[in-house]
Parts: sequence; C-alpha cells; structure tokens
Amino acid sequence: MIVFGVDPGTVVLGYGVVATAGRGNRALDYGVIRAPRRGGLDYADRLRRIADGLAEQLDRFPVDVLALEEAFFGKSVQSALRIGEARGIVLLAAARAGIPVAQYTPATIKKAVTGKGGAAKEQVQEMVRLSLGLATRPAPADAADALAIALCHLVRGEHLGRLGLA
Repeated sequence: MIVFGVDPGTVVLGYGVVATAGRGNRALDYGVIRAPRRGGLDYADRLRRIADGLAEQLDRFPVDVLALEEAFFGKSVQSALRIGEARGIVLLAAARAGIPVAQYTPATIKKAVTGKGGAAKEQVQEMVRLSLGLATRPAPADAADALAIALCHLVRGEHLGRLGLA
C-alpha cells in the first residue's frame, strides 16, 4: 500500500509518500511544493502552482490513499481560511486522480506517531525518522509533517480494512 501524506499550505505544501514494506514502512519520497508570496504571482496563480505541483507528484506513484491533516483553528481566522483553501486544492486533486482521502487531526497524528497527542514537533520528526529508517530527521518541517500524516494512516490500521484483513 502507498500512502501520500499532505501537510496543506498556500505558501508551502508538504508531501510525503510512504509504502508498506513487509512488517515496516519506508519513505518513497518527500518534499515541498512552494508558491512564495513574492515573485509577482497573484494569489490565484500561487494556488494554481500548488495544484499543478501536487497533481505532478500524485502522478509519480500508484497512490492507494491520500492522508490529509484536518484544519485547526489555533491561529488567526485568516490563517484558517488559507489552510481551508489549500485543503480544497488537495481534495480536488485527489478526486481528479480517483484517490480516496483519509483525514486526521493534528493530535491524532501526533498520538499515532509518538504515542502522545501533545508531542512536540521535534519528537514527531524523530519518530518519523526512526519509523522510516532515515539517517537524519526529514526536512523541511512541512515534509516531515506530511510523512507523519502518512504514517498515521498506516499506524492506525486504516489500510487493513481496504485490504480485507480487518
């Protein structure tokens, strides 16, 4: 099974691709899609750049499911709206590619990866590194978060039902 994890954003969108490998998991790829505020792009063009980059990445792998972080409202209303717009792009890209979507709260992701729903970002990155057998903590943080989201889906056993094993 291949899970494509997404940490949504309108400036930087993180992605991480994780495959089940026997009794473990391995990272196939991870990175970010950038749509910087500077550079003369208006907001709609930045969103298009993210959508195009995401579609390109989804085409690279035979993805079974896309795992996405749910919106949270810890920051400003404006920030929540922007994250919602990024999530809309991700949901549309998954629908166009025919890929089912699973969504998880930040606390659920942290708990699945570290055992603690309130784990610090560094703890999550270290557990992602250990779980995937990476030599160093994945960077940038948006990509590490996306790998954690993909791992969350696998750790929670959501894939077992789809494989007829649950």
